[in-house]
Amino acid sequence: MSKAKKKKFPHLVGSKWTARQSTWGWRHFQVINRKNQGKWVFAEMVASCDPKTRFWLNAERLRDDSAWYPGWKTSAEIQERSVDI
Repeated sequence: MSKAKKKKFPHLVGSKWTARQSTWGWRHFQVINRKNQGKWVFAEMVASCDPKTRFWLNAERLRDDSAWYPGWKTSAEIQERSVDI
């Protein structure tokens, strides 16, 4: 028997993210759904303050520190991290 493949992004659904730049007018998002398409994994993002604001994103983009921070960050934390980069 072969080993089961390791699942990409096993804890994706329910995770919280902060966009470095305003995205559709918001910065704080939560992953509410995932979709596997071949080798790609997509995350359905919803704005924390506006559940009508939703979009699908290639989950690999969430690993890009120049675009997304894991967790919800305050404006001060975003400014502080921008100086570090």
